[in-house]
Amino acid sequence: MTFVRNASTAPADSSPPTDSAGSSSLEAAPHRLGSRRGRAAAVLVGAALVLAGCTSPAAKVQTGVTPGADPTSTSTDPGLSVDGIPAELLPFYEQTVDWTSCGSGFECADIMVPLDWDNPTGDTITIGAKRHPAKGTSMGTILINPGGPGGSGVDFVDYTPFFFGTPLLDNFDILGFDPRGVGESSPVACLTDAERDVADAKTYTTDDAGLAAMEADATAFGEACLANTGAVLGEVDTQSAARDMDVIRQVVGDSKLNYLGFSYGTQLGATYAGIFPEKVGRMVLDGAIDLRLTSQEQSLQQAVGFENALRAYVTDCLGGSDCPLTGSADDGMAQVKALFDQILANPLPTDDPARPLTQTLAFYGIAQPLYSQSLWSKLTTALTDAMNGDGTSLLASADSYNSRNADGTYSDNQGEAFRAINCLDDRGETDRAVMDAEAAEILAAAPTMGEFFGYGGLGCKNWPFPQVEKNFDLAAQGAPPILVVGTTNDPATPYVWAQGLAEQLDSGVLVTYDGEGHTAYGTSNACVLDTVDDYFVKGTVPASDPMC
Repeated sequence: MTFVRNASTAPADSSPPTDSAGSSSLEAAPHRLGSRRGRAAAVLVGAALVLAGCTSPAAKVQTGVTPGADPTSTSTDPGLSVDGIPAELLPFYEQTVDWTSCGSGFECADIMVPLDWDNPTGDTITIGAKRHPAKGTSMGTILINPGGPGGSGVDFVDYTPFFFGTPLLDNFDILGFDPRGVGESSPVACLTDAERDVADAKTYTTDDAGLAAMEADATAFGEACLANTGAVLGEVDTQSAARDMDVIRQVVGDSKLNYLGFSYGTQLGATYAGIFPEKVGRMVLDGAIDLRLTSQEQSLQQAVGFENALRAYVTDCLGGSDCPLTGSADDGMAQVKALFDQILANPLPTDDPARPLTQTLAFYGIAQPLYSQSLWSKLTTALTDAMNGDGTSLLASADSYNSRNADGTYSDNQGEAFRAINCLDDRGETDRAVMDAEAAEILAAAPTMGEFFGYGGLGCKNWPFPQVEKNFDLAAQGAPPILVVGTTNDPATPYVWAQGLAEQLDSGVLVTYDGEGHTAYGTSNACVLDTVDDYFVKGTVPASDPMC
């Protein structure tokens, strides 16, 4: 019973940036797990939380000023509008942004937006942005989002030179931004590093006592987020982030938004298209989420996605000489299930005596390598060690997923932003009888992985702020063709979701990659790469699904 996040990053065989010591920093930006609604129960929060004593990110909120005002602007009459933009929003759309060098070949800036889009004359926040200028003459800007929710676009843009197609890098400025509540954009903060260790490791039973503890811990987690984040916590929903994107579009000088979103980034992009269909330029949504689905439908389908990905790995492993599993694929799946059960009863020792491998950490450790077939050999090594009583390798894989550094610090706030954004976007089911029935259905469909995908609604049941109701057109009628890319055996965003999003969008065009792993652009084959690059650079829309 855990919840999973989603995102995309550079391929495992790319040449990633290095830190000051010269070591690869790719592990600091791993493929992240899951769907926005796939939040089952085990990794909610630790018991008896102590509120983190950090400086509140809400200090970045500016008050008592005219938000983002250009002192030379004369468009201040509240009764006027320019190009359809209400007068109260003109200070944001007309702001001048100062781009400064921030590393070899990159430029950074802060972009002012309203804290509350329903009260744009109130407090403001800034959105952190980083761009990689076009190598040639720029055709405009492509905004990118790596997923999550909670993934940092500012960090993600560092990897784009290593796996984006040359035509995109030559012809477009590539701009990554941190959505509100993430990274450089008034980040959500909830727990200390030590408290995150406890929360990420905790496993709950699904009896009355276990579910009561889960709900109590989730409530305490929300209270900690509110105490350490402030008013920003209630304003990090996806619709607000999509409105921020329109300000970014304007300040970089584009009349239409060009966008490439991965995983949760497809939800963000589809939301933008639903709010601003007339402002969509060229948009690609890779590793798609079908926004029409209920929480239960998403949890069920995602559990099946991980079950299928694990079976594909097990089948491949059994064909090798060093596989710790034996027998048929069914036998191998049963052996993984037995390992989960064993660890639940007796967590495995690791090279850190204070951090045994719990069942929740074991799930993350097994699920994370399923994001890319190139990581399957590492999973074989980790399973071999675990079946021999050593949980160290699986713990390292789980730490990579959770952005935990070797020194016990965390490199980002994605786990906390994930919960905050999800709880504003969709509460999920909270009735006990309904949750019990849903959990049973999930387990029947995914016997090995399904137990980690139930009871997710408890994580948001008592969140400090109410859910934000959808207020946009799911079909995005009037938008130009939008490419929706789906991978046939994607564990985190199952292929059926890409089919669904392409159908949901009035102008959706499906591009299928027949293969393994999470997302496809830049990590699969030339067919996907060329299809997406030709669409952005030449405007070429496939006449039919290329079936890459």
